[in-house]
Amino acid sequence: MYAVIDVETTGGNFVNERLTEIAVYIHDGIRIVDEFSTLLNPEQPIPYMITRLTGISNEMVANAPRFFEVARRIVEMTEGTTFVGHNASFDYNFIRHEFRRLGYNYRRPTLCTVKMSRKLLPGMQSYSLGKLCRELGIELENRHRAAGDALATTRLFELLLKTDRQAIEKLSGFSIPEILREVPEETGVYYLHDKDGKIIYIGKSKNMFERLLQHFRNSETTKAVEMRNRTESVSFEHTGSELIALLMESDEIKKHKPLFNRAQRRSVFSYGLFVFTDENGYQNLRVGHSLNGQQAITSFTTFEHARNYLNGVIEKFELCQKLCGLYDTKGACFHYGIKQCRGACIGHEAAGSYNRRVNAAIRLSGFMYPDFFIVERGRHKDEAAVVKISGGRYCGFGFTDTSAGIDPEVLDSCIKPYRDNRDTRHIIQSYLKKNPRTKIIKVQESIAGENH
Repeated sequence: MYAVIDVETTGGNFVNERLTEIAVYIHDGIRIVDEFSTLLNPEQPIPYMITRLTGISNEMVANAPRFFEVARRIVEMTEGTTFVGHNASFDYNFIRHEFRRLGYNYRRPTLCTVKMSRKLLPGMQSYSLGKLCRELGIELENRHRAAGDALATTRLFELLLKTDRQAIEKLSGFSIPEILREVPEETGVYYLHDKDGKIIYIGKSKNMFERLLQHFRNSETTKAVEMRNRTESVSFEHTGSELIALLMESDEIKKHKPLFNRAQRRSVFSYGLFVFTDENGYQNLRVGHSLNGQQAITSFTTFEHARNYLNGVIEKFELCQKLCGLYDTKGACFHYGIKQCRGACIGHEAAGSYNRRVNAAIRLSGFMYPDFFIVERGRHKDEAAVVKISGGRYCGFGFTDTSAGIDPEVLDSCIKPYRDNRDTRHIIQSYLKKNPRTKIIKVQESIAGENH
């Protein structure tokens, strides 16, 4: 059974906006067997631009039922169905949030007709509901009203069923496993356990429930089926912050070495990239196990990985093979002969000029600042998630109550130590590049130097 649903709202953010209309068509895979639609009083003003789009005004909803008055009917109608929508996550998240306000955990398997249309009807000019219906000859009346859009989505869904019923039934004929009932739709790290309680897989997601649901639906690979069949229980750790979920996942995989995380189980970072200044004032890069007790600029699991990385740095910044320890000679390095080295190896390039490029390479390998905190939202609105970088290395993370302030000393006191390695640095660097507005707090050396 399927529940084809469309909603109209006061805006696009399900956290702050409310429903103004809902339509539900129950479909048995052949025909519509039940339906329900109503305007809803959102208990807040409808913006003028939304009224222009939908035609739903404040006057129209003034005497309409509030959501809690129709909630029971929606639950009963959709019990045992798959939630179907065009861009289903939009409608589903709004409805889930309305139920959450009532203290009820509304969950249904979902199926998106946008995604299914892209898969089963490739080559369309557009996959928006209006343009798709026009191209397919599906009648769409009362656009941007819940009943009209839901009925058009139902007709589109029927066409998709005719195109490949097996593909749709494979996705939708799936009930939520009991072991996922308590998993929240929140950011965090999740663990799959076998019958003996041993961890066989660790993952992270911004929506742990949806990601786990994907695992249990996946039958496309032998690995996916085997992992699902061996899973007897699920546990999870809510982090709030995606960055902390990434860091925790990396550390936990190295610690537990789960059977199905083969590609991510590297745990020994035996080699590092180091720097020293020679008697002529040139900064030399070296790959090795250690260098006079120095903290490595970055670290690697094998010498081959380290050497390949250094070769890439040499090429990118036109550094000297000899000064990087990769060409043993008393004269010029090989790259100088082919004009890829500017002659630092034989004193033809000044140390200051050469060192500027070495420092640029070091910055690429490390962080923008040597000592700073990254501050993200925590697991609830009064909490901050904190990651500490000190001396150019990752020190760990923690959570702190924002009511205590977010000055460096408070942030530093919440940090739980974690291991620094190339993976953690790469995770942090990539995250900051993808999220340039992330809150960064630079700190003084006296504070940054604590807890080393």
